[in-house]
Amino acid sequence: MIDKYLSLLWDAVGPGLANHLWQSTLLAAAAGLLAVFLRRHHARARYWLWLAASLKFLVPFSWLVSIGSRVAWRSVSATQPSLYLVEEIGQPFTRSATSAIPSHVPPISTPTLIHVLPALGVIWLCGFVAVVVVWGVRWLRIFSAMKSAEPLSDGREVGALRRIERLGGVRKPISMLLSRSSLEPGIFGITNPVLLWPEGISTHLEDAHLEAILAHEVWHVRRRDNLFAALHMLVEAVFWFYPLVWWLGARLVEERERACDEEVVELGSDRQVYAESILKVCEFCLGSPLPCVSGVTGADLKKRMVHIMTARILHKLNFAKKLLLTSAATLALAVPVTVGLLHPTASRAQDQAASTPASPTFESVSIKPDTNTENGMFHTKIGFSLNDGNFTARGITLQMLIRMAYRVQDSQVSGGPDWLKTQKFDIDAKLNPTVANEMLKQTKDTKSFDDQAALKTLLSQYFKLALHSENKDLPVYDLVVADGGPKLQEAKGPSLFHLEPGELTSSGIPIRLLADELSRRLGQTVLDKTGLKSSYAFTLRWTPEQNEDVRVIEQRGATPVPVTKSAEPPAASIFDALQEQLGLKLEARTGAVPALVVDHAEQPSEN
Repeated sequence: MIDKYLSLLWDAVGPGLANHLWQSTLLAAAAGLLAVFLRRHHARARYWLWLAASLKFLVPFSWLVSIGSRVAWRSVSATQPSLYLVEEIGQPFTRSATSAIPSHVPPISTPTLIHVLPALGVIWLCGFVAVVVVWGVRWLRIFSAMKSAEPLSDGREVGALRRIERLGGVRKPISMLLSRSSLEPGIFGITNPVLLWPEGISTHLEDAHLEAILAHEVWHVRRRDNLFAALHMLVEAVFWFYPLVWWLGARLVEERERACDEEVVELGSDRQVYAESILKVCEFCLGSPLPCVSGVTGADLKKRMVHIMTARILHKLNFAKKLLLTSAATLALAVPVTVGLLHPTASRAQDQAASTPASPTFESVSIKPDTNTENGMFHTKIGFSLNDGNFTARGITLQMLIRMAYRVQDSQVSGGPDWLKTQKFDIDAKLNPTVANEMLKQTKDTKSFDDQAALKTLLSQYFKLALHSENKDLPVYDLVVADGGPKLQEAKGPSLFHLEPGELTSSGIPIRLLADELSRRLGQTVLDKTGLKSSYAFTLRWTPEQNEDVRVIEQRGATPVPVTKSAEPPAASIFDALQEQLGLKLEARTGAVPALVVDHAEQPSEN
């Protein structure tokens, strides 16, 4: 049971995580190209590019696709016949009826990484906790320094800070605390930022140095650098295993410090004085231990000194480049939304669920043991009509119902009680009229619905069926088109076919139902690889092999009776008959096949 939930978890998280990572990587690459294009412009433009690439990790494109799907105006077409009927008459050693309810059922969960998934989860959790703990310890260090600090309400530093605030356009005064720690001057907090100023540093700074450092910190506040740094720290904690997020963090710190340097110089500070002030802070103070506490000594100091001292001309974004960046941002949002608009099927499932019950319920269900045997003959009949919501089955086993509900073959079902394959039942069930009418309405409106859900509900409620999925390496056959093309006639109307020993007659069934029946006859999974999508009328005759009889006897627990041999010449084997009569052939191989393991089932009480 644990394997079942782990498999479902991986199926839900694994593909989505992989898609999210490569999409975020692609956006980061695009941001990198734009950053190279804007390398001679102000650093703030490049900073916003890297920040957008970082925040993309918190916003999956699938959310935007979902938004597009919800506003999609067109409905999705899906052709569904309103009646399925299968009838089989034969001796006890002939095979049972094929799956009668085709459906767009999602594939059975395949636990590709079922054995390593718990280990991966533990590794991720350990990494997440380690990152949070390291940052927590560093934050406590800063918080302790702030708690022991004393408010600074006047003096040389406060006066200079107020002048810089007016020049920088900061309306709300920044509180200043005098700290006894050796940490560099830094901004603590997001909503109410506070400037921590180390005690004694002012004695080493001239007025010009002091104002340059304060101007740097004021620009951190104005740019809200602590807030955006905290958001990226969240990205690093969740995606700690992905090196790109740490590389993005380094780019963000580099560009934000450079952006503040540019603003300080443009505000009127002398380049040499400003560079000296940063070096003096580095000489007497320790750097900030957290990106979300903005200091003055962050990033590569050597590169910063070169950048500060170089009197280069930094270009402002002209209209064309602003238009380029706006278009890039619009495309990043519009493309996934447009995908959702054009492919609304998946996301409209939730809207459809509002009008259709998630699990179709039955108005009445009658299940009785089947005792209909005449002279050793058996009669199996299975029918499901969407016109009135009736499901009828005669001489059907729980194994057959599982095959129909989950679209699997006998070789893909294991476990369960001894009577799973032998005890036969007669079932008469009728869906709730509201559900039946809604299903019929959806069919007429060419909307898609899960017609297998009714059988799954019946199995769960009345047979108390519980199962899980796993992968098995089994011999399989690929049903493909033979040389010369198919010899099939397209047909329309109800899906009907009739089975007798060595003969299958169809008035119009899809090829996948033929593959299902071949699976039962051969005792191995047959996969439809023909690419044929229509329904076809045909008659297939072959000579059953002895192994086929043995498999049927083992499955049905019946006693074989003598069969009168026909005077006609014997037909070919099923392999030759397929190629000669239908233009199809079977190719053998071994592959991983999704399989179901029955954990629990109960015989329903007669009602």
